[in-house]
Formats: sequence, C-alpha cells, structure tokens
Amino acid sequence: MPTIRTELQKRAQSAIIQYAFFRWESAVVIAMTIVLTALFPRPFAWWPLWGWPLLGVTGLAGIVATSLTDAETNAKVLLELFQEQFNPRVIQDQALREKVETALEYQQRIEALVRRQRRGVLRDHLENSANQLSDWMRNIYRLAQRLDAYRQDGLIAKERETVPGEIDELADRRQRQHNPQVREQLDEVLESKKKQWAALQALHTRMKQAELQLEQSVTALATIYSQVQLVDAQDVDSGRSERLQTDIKEQVDQLNDLIGAINEVYDYHTEGLG
Repeated sequence: MPTIRTELQKRAQSAIIQYAFFRWESAVVIAMTIVLTALFPRPFAWWPLWGWPLLGVTGLAGIVATSLTDAETNAKVLLELFQEQFNPRVIQDQALREKVETALEYQQRIEALVRRQRRGVLRDHLENSANQLSDWMRNIYRLAQRLDAYRQDGLIAKERETVPGEIDELADRRQRQHNPQVREQLDEVLESKKKQWAALQALHTRMKQAELQLEQSVTALATIYSQVQLVDAQDVDSGRSERLQTDIKEQVDQLNDLIGAINEVYDYHTEGLG
C-alpha cells in the first residue's frame, strides 16, 4: 500500500527539478550563456555558434543531476511537501505547533540520513523505516489537530465550568419539588446532565492522555533519529533494523488507537461531543 511518503516522493522529483532551475548557480549559468553567446559567439575560429548554448545546457543538466542526488536537497524538498501536507501554521496553540515543527525537523534529518546511504539492503531497510515514519508524522499531526481544537473550543470549556453547578441546582430543585410529574421531568433532565458531565470528563481524560502521548511521541521520534544514525550494514543481519521498524509500528499503532478513542467522544471538525 502506498504511503504518504511514497506519494510525496513522486511530487518531490518534479519539485526538485524546479528547485534546480531556480538555484543561484542555474541563474549564473543561464546569464553567462546569454552574455557569452551575445558578446563572444565565436571566441575561436573553430568554435561553433552553438558552443556556448551547449555548455550552458550541459551545466544546467549537471546542476539538475546533483540536485536530484543530493541528500540534503531531497530531504529539504520533501520536508517542504510534508509541511504543505501537515501545515504547522494551521495549529493555533503555540506549544502544539512547536511540537509538530520539531517532529517535522526530525523527519527531515532522518530522511537526509536515509538519502545518504548507498543503494543496497541497508538503504532498503531504512527506506521502509522512513515510510513508516510518514504514518507516524501523520498521526502526530492528527493528534495535535484534535488537541488544538479542544483547547480552542470555548463551548466545551464553558460546559466544564457550568454543568456541575447545573447538576447541583437540578438535584436541589428535585428535592424540593412535590409534584410527581415535575419530579419525573427533573429526573430525566438530571440524568441527561449527568451523562453530559460523564462525557465531558471522559473527553478531558482522553485529552490529557493525548497531551502525554504527543510529548512521548516527539521524544520517541528523537530516539529513533539517534538509532537511525547508529544503524549500519551489520545491523541488517543482526535484526536491529527490524526491531527499529517494530518500534516505529508500535508508536504508529498507539497513536492510531488514541486518535480513534478521541474520535468516539469528540468531533474536532464541529468542536463538540461525539
């Protein structure tokens, strides 16, 4: 199944070519080609009229080739595409936005490490790890979105403040009410309010878990970055790279489960209890 990273890599190829043409080195090559063709079309008797354009095209081709194979350039372009896919600026809460930005930075560094590896079994294993990391990054972003919506949700905050008082007031009214029909209606409203309060408490607990999980996930991503730096060809045979992928999968699954649990009780699109 194609991962987010696989899809973005396809887009990255064309983006890198565009990036290569807009590099300052490309601008210099184009400018020099135009100037030399105009002022010195034939600096030597044997020099063909198409000599400078040919050198210019060759120079541009070299710049494009080095851009496509440069690990840092590839990682940078891929990061920009990830930032478009998982835009940190969408997150209003500064602390959450910084966590997303930190996660993206670690992903860029891991991507650069993978790109610097020579083609082979080790590179393939690290590529698989990087593909899993794209799912990890997606889940970090999704979790940050839900936490951000919750923190910005004024209605939920208001209900957490007012519902306990409303329950106490309804209970007091019921105790003082002697009309059986009115007491029955108050019982129904009171039961509804208690369910609402239970849902608010469950949501708050889940969000507290989400805050801790997000912090743990970003820290774990830093640990994965350190582990990727230490992986070498011998680790492929020892099973270390497989354990690395297992660790990543566990993180992805944990985030998936937590996001699913939050979705059961909170619709962050509409900012309300599910």
